[in-house]
Amino acid sequence: MPLSTWLKAGTSATALVLAMAGSATAATTPAGESSAVRAAAVSLRYDDSRAVGWEAAIAAGVASWNANVSNVKLVEAASGTAAEIVIVATTGWPQATLGPVRPGGQVRVELGSQAVDQGYNKTRIAAHELGHSLGLPDTKPGPCSQLMSGSSAGTACTNATPDATERSRVQSTYASGIATPAPADSRILIDAP
Repeated sequence: MPLSTWLKAGTSATALVLAMAGSATAATTPAGESSAVRAAAVSLRYDDSRAVGWEAAIAAGVASWNANVSNVKLVEAASGTAAEIVIVATTGWPQATLGPVRPGGQVRVELGSQAVDQGYNKTRIAAHELGHSLGLPDTKPGPCSQLMSGSSAGTACTNATPDATERSRVQSTYASGIATPAPADSRILIDAP
């Protein structure tokens, strides 16, 4: 067989293998989401070392956000490293700096025991305040199904999961995967009823 025939056959086989590999990759990527978008998720570090008594609620709130959005991931900051989200326990009402925070920026979340003393759910409080860090304002008054309705949903509400609109807004905010700090917004949202 002439060399040119071997080269054509080899080139065709290589093209076939590459095409099949591309389709295999595409098959494992969720519909509507490219692998490039998933790889570009923004990681935001949180420091809860000054939120004694809230560790389980924070972990559950972080898990809720991480399970429901893919363009941003909340990760615990290693000891001694800077964090974009600083979480502290206070005796007042829960409050947070309105984001969206970007890598290198910083916002503060205060998890206030006054709300817990009045019967509000700790995990819902933590997830709600983290939502402010991700750029979501309050939606008061609102139903329990809206995480950002906060205290207006009442003390019986334990929902710590963002609804479809809240998830979509965070996904959109972090869609570009930009790793540069955003301008600071120093508005503090206090979640008292």
